[in-house]
Amino acid sequence: MALHDQTRKTASGDRGEIAARLLVWYDAHHRDLPWRIAPRELARGVRPDPYRVWLSEVMLQQTTVEAVKSYFRAFVQKWPDINALAAAQTEDVMKAWAGLGYYSRARNLKACADLVARQGGSFPDTQAGLRALPGIGAYTAAAIAAIAFDEPAAVVDGNVERVVSRLFSIATPLSEAKGDIRAYVERMVPGTRPGDFAQAMMDLGATICTPRRPRCMLCPLREDCSATVSGDPEHFPVRLPKGEKPLRRGAAFVALRADGAILLRKRADKGLLGGMTEVPTSGWTARVDGATTDAAAPFPGDWRLAGRIGHVFTHFALELDVFKTMTDGAAPVGHFWSLAQEISGEALPTVMKKVIEAAIPGATKKQRAH
Repeated sequence: MALHDQTRKTASGDRGEIAARLLVWYDAHHRDLPWRIAPRELARGVRPDPYRVWLSEVMLQQTTVEAVKSYFRAFVQKWPDINALAAAQTEDVMKAWAGLGYYSRARNLKACADLVARQGGSFPDTQAGLRALPGIGAYTAAAIAAIAFDEPAAVVDGNVERVVSRLFSIATPLSEAKGDIRAYVERMVPGTRPGDFAQAMMDLGATICTPRRPRCMLCPLREDCSATVSGDPEHFPVRLPKGEKPLRRGAAFVALRADGAILLRKRADKGLLGGMTEVPTSGWTARVDGATTDAAAPFPGDWRLAGRIGHVFTHFALELDVFKTMTDGAAPVGHFWSLAQEISGEALPTVMKKVIEAAIPGATKKQRAH
């Protein structure tokens, strides 16, 4: 069968058959995830908790499943429902989020919990209602609506984009094809088990239809996939060449007290790493370099170069020269001392953990009780 014939067959074929084959595969091969209700449990009448679905989906934005698992377990142990999270201090939420990245998600998470709690403690059960909440965009609203409330919503993440691009050999670059991909998914979503269908598509992309070396012979949709017929599934999705990220430079300053305390400060609530904790740094931003010498230190002292660290953000790369000094002075205005045993619990983003580790190896690791 010619490639264009196969594509036409898949696009116009029995959508019910595609969904049915995928759900049979999912019943047997679904991932066991701490926020997920397995198909056998759903069959017994166990319903997904919208709070856990929402929390997991927010955490999973631009973050891997493996990285999220431990954070999710810690969150639900500390804050088992939306009202508990709403009652939490924002600083405690930011501390629990530290290391997970994209910190605006944590601020929106707390704002959303506060609003839902004020409105009675129950999430809206439609995409439109969910979209009205802080931090919930089109994808997250669709995922919650489908998984928690059985709404036949089109849930499209990166895994789903890859599966659909290959299934229909979409030659348009991914950045321009998102509307077409969503339209395909909307036509495939079944009227029953839409949440399982959404999770099955995600699992298929994560475990079978992978970016490199997809395991096409194990795919339940291989007979429907035009990219498999073409023999080059890795060609899809088509991506435009990426431009190089700009490199920003700056300096960071680790001041250490004799008792092991480290000088810290809190970043402004808005902007990059908003609301997180950091050591003093020079005034670098995503667009502007900062000073790279000890002239930008928070106070005069015997600052010694301790190393250099690199970190990559979404839109730029950063290099920081790390300076270290010992001091017995008081904390400057807007700064505070964090004791050695408390450092691991501070709301330090990964870039700041790298800075501190460059100056004091092991300082950010959780200390064992003796």
